[in-house]
Amino acid sequence: MTIDWTNFTPWTSLSGGLLIGLAAALFILFFGRVLGISGIVGGLLRPAAGDIGWRVAFIFGIFAAPWVWLLLADPVSVTIEANTPTLIIAGLLVGLGTRFGSGCTSGHGVCGLSRLSPRSLVATLGFMAAGFITVYIVRHALG
Repeated sequence: MTIDWTNFTPWTSLSGGLLIGLAAALFILFFGRVLGISGIVGGLLRPAAGDIGWRVAFIFGIFAAPWVWLLLADPVSVTIEANTPTLIIAGLLVGLGTRFGSGCTSGHGVCGLSRLSPRSLVATLGFMAAGFITVYIVRHALG
């Protein structure tokens, strides 16, 4: 294994992780809710009264953040090596997995693990194992 030192960004990554952790802590402190993206988006499909505004604002923030980044820093070079059908299938499988797992990596991996939830530990281990196995199969067994 080699490290691409040109694109190795530990401080940026650490800062991003700290911001996600801070946002999750503040969200549960002020709203009493877990900061899980699939739950926030899923709540728009069957919203409760007075529940739409904050969900839309949160999702807007997710889409606005890269544009704010572009105002502050140079654009990031992104390379996607998968074709469009593969990305669509992957997205649908992730969505299906969040429904079966009753949450996503942000809900279970960030918020659930920090609350020492055994269910979130099992879910996160399952997410990670599925990712490891998928990468191994796609890159080594098939590729």
